[in-house]
Amino acid sequence: RGMPKIALIQLSVDARPSVNKEKTESAIREAAANGAQIVCTQELFTTEYFCRTEECDLFDLAEPVPGELTEAHRKLAAELGVVIVASGFEKRATGLYHNTAWVVDADGSFLGMYRKMHIPQDPGFEEKFYFTPGDLGYKAFDTKFGRIGVLICWDQWYPEAARLTAMQGAEIIFYPTAIGWLPEEKPLLGEQQHCAWETVQRGHAVANGCYVCAVNRVGTEGESEFWGQSFVADYYGQIVAKAPVSDEAILYADLDLDALEDHRRIWPFFRDRRIDSYGGITERWGR
Repeated sequence: RGMPKIALIQLSVDARPSVNKEKTESAIREAAANGAQIVCTQELFTTEYFCRTEECDLFDLAEPVPGELTEAHRKLAAELGVVIVASGFEKRATGLYHNTAWVVDADGSFLGMYRKMHIPQDPGFEEKFYFTPGDLGYKAFDTKFGRIGVLICWDQWYPEAARLTAMQGAEIIFYPTAIGWLPEEKPLLGEQQHCAWETVQRGHAVANGCYVCAVNRVGTEGESEFWGQSFVADYYGQIVAKAPVSDEAILYADLDLDALEDHRRIWPFFRDRRIDSYGGITERWGR
């Protein structure tokens, strides 16, 4: 089954999308030159995290998917022989926009896309203004180097999303992310917030017997200080690779899919699920 080398692209961003696209392409090329076979960008990699405020003009940042950007990724993936997982602002129609990820196989094939399902609304994260909740369901994609799933940022807090993605056969779940601290919260809650973010995703890796790869941005945009620390967790929840807090980085990890197969046989969570007892999970609250 192999041992794919993955790379997570943790960058700061510029106000100009063209600069971010060039910077990310350069990082993908560097990752491929260093042996990476699956490369994943951070959330909304072409832009600053514009959801800090509600401004109608910012809808102009959205692009069709598939479109010019995904076509560029098709050509790049085919040239380099790598799988590309990327995240952007999708214009589906005027007045209808999504936070969307796509997967391009190592031969340049466009395998499909996933639209972010869980949309947050918090100070500095005004996403309900911009994004319609996803309607494509939870997805996994067969790539040259393994069957992978993609979820996006706020999705990473929901065990249901990880479970349903793993139930599609995903062996690796990628989480393109944009998360950070607000200045009024960091002194009191900064450490706890980061701990919660990392811990819940490590739990998803354990509960689903899969690898989890979270890729965050760095830098300060407005008042938001993005906390970097992109990481890879194995199926025991162990962090096998971790990027810095504030520095740009390409984070590499070798993922052993044969060992994952063996692990799922001896920790058979999917075998022992009591699916007859889970009807209440689709209720809003209680019974």
